[in-house]
Amino acid sequence: MAQTFPEWTNKLPTIIAIAAVFLVVVVVAFIWYYFSPWYTDVGYRPTQPVPFSHKLHADDLGMDCRYCHNFIEQSPHANVPPTQTCMNCHTLILPESEKLLPVRESFSMKQPLMWTRVHKVPDYAYFDHAAHLDVGIGCATCHGPINQMPVVTQNQPLSMGWCLDCHRDPAMHLRPREELTNMQWTPPESQLEFAQRVMEERQINPPTDCSGCHR
Repeated sequence: MAQTFPEWTNKLPTIIAIAAVFLVVVVVAFIWYYFSPWYTDVGYRPTQPVPFSHKLHADDLGMDCRYCHNFIEQSPHANVPPTQTCMNCHTLILPESEKLLPVRESFSMKQPLMWTRVHKVPDYAYFDHAAHLDVGIGCATCHGPINQMPVVTQNQPLSMGWCLDCHRDPAMHLRPREELTNMQWTPPESQLEFAQRVMEERQINPPTDCSGCHR
């Protein structure tokens, strides 16, 4: 008696099962990466009202981060510098530059420049900027090599998992306070010994429970 279906169809259930598993893996991997902050947030680089270059100011001219962001060691929030800070220099330096016209208009009209914030933790998460600097977390840990950026770009995902990785093991991110704004600083061979001593002296014990950030 002739068979209704060819012999190879006996393998269909196995083929379908393998294909289904493969499809699920591909979909999960696609969502895991393309819906994660590493893809959606890292690389965020909005257009600003003034083409301010951190590379020029922080690297070429060697300006310290705290000249413009002067509240970062005392305030829970990193402050965007007022126009007056810009005009401290640009009253004399490039006072007729067309690129700086929005700065001069802001200063004369006493209206703040509408900068677009690049690094922002969600409102439902508590983050104290000064507290992190106080224990020895440097600018580059979260902001990356910002002194090399002509245009500010988000360098890290600032996600819950990324924060927790540091909270669980902060040793390699701690540095001497005098090196907070040093973008070239790298952990020395004695970093673990230094971190252990600092964590004991300053009683550093980053929270890893929900209430630490969701208050």
